[in-house]
Amino acid sequence: MSSLSTLIPTLLISGLVAFAVGALFVSLGNIKSEIREDDRTYMDPLPGPLRKIWPLVNLLVQHFGDFLPVEQVESVRLQLRKAGVEYLMTPVQFIATRFVAAVIFGLVGLLVMLMLKEKGTILIPLGAALLGSVFPLMKVNDLRRGREKQIVRFLPTYLDFITMAVEAGMNLSGAIAQGVEKGPDGPLRMELQRVMRDIKAGMGRMDAIRAMSDRLNVREITSLTSALAQAEKSGARLGPTLKIQADQRRSERFQRAEKLALEAPVKLIFPLVAFIFPTTFLVLGFPILMKFLHEV
Repeated sequence: MSSLSTLIPTLLISGLVAFAVGALFVSLGNIKSEIREDDRTYMDPLPGPLRKIWPLVNLLVQHFGDFLPVEQVESVRLQLRKAGVEYLMTPVQFIATRFVAAVIFGLVGLLVMLMLKEKGTILIPLGAALLGSVFPLMKVNDLRRGREKQIVRFLPTYLDFITMAVEAGMNLSGAIAQGVEKGPDGPLRMELQRVMRDIKAGMGRMDAIRAMSDRLNVREITSLTSALAQAEKSGARLGPTLKIQADQRRSERFQRAEKLALEAPVKLIFPLVAFIFPTTFLVLGFPILMKFLHEV
């Protein structure tokens, strides 16, 4: 009788849990069927981790995307454009991605808190949620910095190709096309291809170059755009102007390399003092200490 009395509550609890899990899966299936899939015909393919959480992102965009401030959306759009991922997701989707990442990281932090079973560990899920919210932004900033480094690195090479084409008698549009054809692959090539598409679509040549400068917001590209605009306005030859720009950008690249080389010894001080020197002293001193102890 006693075993029957303990078995009934167990069966009831198990049944309730099974019913709750089944209802959860049914609800998730209904929600997923109601989510509108975004048209990615002209968008870049999603990476694997993003693809797994994308239904949740679209769910948030569908229900809360219209309530976001226009200023915030435009600010995020500018960040995505500088990072070169404006065709990966929309600004609203990026904001939703940050929220989903915060929830996922927060749940992981909550699981860790429950495993620790200590008081005051509520900071763990809160800190994890904050990290999850900041992580996509950090990733975008890393992409932006890497993209800007590649643009500055390959700019002298493209300027050399464009200068040779201009001095051979081609106009600036044809010279840019030659640079795109012969230059190395990278973000600068993609931007110049976009300049060519804008020109073919009817935009003025300098207007297309200024639009590229506004998109990138890189000092070297801004300086090049100003020099080209001044040369075209004054009627000066573009060949010498482009050659001066190429020499200046190449000189700046060498100066940056020299600066990094000079900073290397300073950056090595902490690893030497904190890790290498103590390990060396331990390896050399331990046999001497053991020999001394045995003799004593």
